Amino acid sequence: MYLDLLLILLPLVLGYLIVVTSPKWLHLVNQSCSLMVYLILFIMGISLSLLDNLAENALLIFGHASVFISATLIANVVGLWGMTKWLGKNYKLASNVPVTIDKLMMIKESLTLLGVVLVGFIIGGLISFDKALIDSLGEYSLMLLLGFIGVQLRNSGIAMREILLNKAGMAIALIVIITSWIGGAGVCFLIDIPLSQAMAISSGFGWYSLSGILISDGIDPVSGGVAFINDLLRELLAILLIPLLIKRKPHTAVGIAGATAMDFTLPIIQKTGGSEVVPMAIISGFILTLASPIFILFFISI
Repeated sequence: MYLDLLLILLPLVLGYLIVVTSPKWLHLVNQSCSLMVYLILFIMGISLSLLDNLAENALLIFGHASVFISATLIANVVGLWGMTKWLGKNYKLASNVPVTIDKLMMIKESLTLLGVVLVGFIIGGLISFDKALIDSLGEYSLMLLLGFIGVQLRNSGIAMREILLNKAGMAIALIVIITSWIGGAGVCFLIDIPLSQAMAISSGFGWYSLSGILISDGIDPVSGGVAFINDLLRELLAILLIPLLIKRKPHTAVGIAGATAMDFTLPIIQKTGGSEVVPMAIISGFILTLASPIFILFFISI
């Protein structure tokens, strides 16, 4: 467990130590990060193609993922709704002008990720691959991705002081973590899987590229597929629900985005919730991004 945790945290830390001042180089890092996500999902698709009883496993993956997203998201919403009620604070739109967001385009982008996994799955079925080689390639690709993410986090403009001072963002992240675990534990009563496995899957917090490959390597490709679909569904649902919730329940809207609140779903949060909501969204997503690999590896090792 300690070696795996080191392999995850070391690239993040090394990347975080790199300060990029050139917009050109930062843009290159962002592009490289996106490409690495596609590569990892492609490798994950190949890994799934190497499974026996593919049809049965595909039904199992989607069935279990549906149970996970239902349980964890309901638990998240209940906990975050309670937080909003307790704090009694609402945010208003920065403007009264209706905001138009191309949600269909964003959903297409999310579905493209699923398409990359499908392409890898098809190619894996047509070409014979060595499983050990694919597993190693997945691990090295993940380490490189985490290095790029470390660079992004360092150059995102978030200082440790901002994290410590933004209590709302910290509270959202904490509630998402705890309620995700509660939902994951509840899944054990619905489907027959070990508690540690359920907790590992529920610790993805929306980071599909990380949770999918880590759990595939640490448990098995089926569980990795469940984690990937579960976290991808979170992103898709967040795209649809954030505009509906953010005006009256801002903490809930930010929380359901999980780790994506600091990147992919941040434009939606900003446009529909106004600039006042952005800091807590970034801090919440930042904390969940750092927490996800630590907790996934912890529960896998139990």
